[in-house]
Amino acid sequence: MDAAEWDRRYAEARQWSVEPNRTAAELIGSLPPGRALDVATGEGRMALWLAAGGWEVEAIDFSAVGLRRGQENAPPGAQVTWRVADVITADLGNGQFDLVLVLYLHLPRARLVDVLARSAAAVRPGGHLLVLGHDRENITRRTGGPQDPDLLYDPELLGGAVPGWRISRLDRIDRSTDSGTAVDTLLFAQRP
Repeated sequence: MDAAEWDRRYAEARQWSVEPNRTAAELIGSLPPGRALDVATGEGRMALWLAAGGWEVEAIDFSAVGLRRGQENAPPGAQVTWRVADVITADLGNGQFDLVLVLYLHLPRARLVDVLARSAAAVRPGGHLLVLGHDRENITRRTGGPQDPDLLYDPELLGGAVPGWRISRLDRIDRSTDSGTAVDTLLFAQRP
């Protein structure tokens, strides 16, 4: 989907919960606050949750409507910079962030590999990268996200994005949905 399609979806109704992603929150909840980059933030639920925990957050997405929803939900004083940009071409920085999140960004594999490499490059030494997305196994289960294998994750893809990093988690995890149990691929790693 392009920015115009996402703008239309976000204009119709809230697409996601205002609560943070549970898996992400559990993994990063004990990290000391610093600077975070939320890649493809959508409506900004993770950016807002991080800001509430004392993080300084840059939230990037190509949907101006999604970002506006995030801004409208931001409490006074929330340290979130909202940036309208396409993550495929955007400058994500180089070694500037203590934490980079890439949650449920589904692009054709070649583009995703590039975005993951640039997201990893944005993490400073000692910082963390958290990536979470719909896994390829969902095709056989017929649940959980896109049904195009080129848009789905697997542990090999994510592990290849962080050679030499300290990997805390790299696995498939089950997630309950209204249509059954879906599978996500999770990477949580620290840059040396």
